[in-house]
Amino acid sequence: MKKLLAMGLAVIMTAVTVCGCGSSDNTAGDAGNNNADSGSEVKQAVKVIDVDLTDEKYAFGVDKDKPELLKAANEFIKEIQQNGKFDEICNKYFSNGEPTAVQSAELDSSKDQLVVATNASFEPFEYTKGKDYYGIDMEVAAAFAEKLGKELVIQNMDFDAVCLSVGQHKSDVAMAGLTIKESRKKYVEFSDSYYSASQRLIVKGDNTEFDACKDAASVEKILKTKDKSVKIGVQNGTTGKQYCEGDKEMEFAGLNVTTIGYKNGSLAVQDLMNGNLDYVIIDAAPAKCITDAMNKMQ
Repeated sequence: MKKLLAMGLAVIMTAVTVCGCGSSDNTAGDAGNNNADSGSEVKQAVKVIDVDLTDEKYAFGVDKDKPELLKAANEFIKEIQQNGKFDEICNKYFSNGEPTAVQSAELDSSKDQLVVATNASFEPFEYTKGKDYYGIDMEVAAAFAEKLGKELVIQNMDFDAVCLSVGQHKSDVAMAGLTIKESRKKYVEFSDSYYSASQRLIVKGDNTEFDACKDAASVEKILKTKDKSVKIGVQNGTTGKQYCEGDKEMEFAGLNVTTIGYKNGSLAVQDLMNGNLDYVIIDAAPAKCITDAMNKMQ
């Protein structure tokens, strides 16, 4: 199993990302397909159910003691959405563009730096290849630092620690596919939203129980019939975990299943393939990228 896990993760880190649509006003759109193409005999190991389970907004999480940085962030977000820069970056990951590597400088308090906290296990928003960072958020961070005339420093950490890092003034901004959530405002001030996202369900390729589902209610109806014997994998600290366990703020009733947290979605999907999980729930765009990479292994 360890050998299979290592092989799977290696493929994911090197696979070319080709996802659905690239727009700040949409989720991953074509991020999944309930069935393989009718004319194709290729069997999928895993597949994404093409139904948005949630409706979320991503934003920067800015240091609450830096109102001038928040103002600059909002102006920057508006600018890149109006001049096409954000769409240009998205198209590198959602279409046929070529992703650009982003380098992080060493933290140095004597320099004028923008310190960005992230969790670089969330392709296509942030991930690594060697010492370089890639992803929508990372390219946006690089452009933001350039706009401010600052040197970019990227601090990679567990997702649970991203907002806390900013709240403790160890980082200036959190950029990690960060959903606007009231409870996180204890640590950060949210910028204007720059991306609309959602959670989606990943199942094994031969699973047909959700194929007729057309909306979130129909998917939830099936999930609510499951008991604790059913295991759903999620990424720790994310909306997927809250969706499964319940969250009053986000109006999630929760499911009567066993929720298992992972450091990233790739590990969860790999465990699904290995037979240790029944389903995985993660963000739509990463769900598409991960399943595409896994299926290329077949």
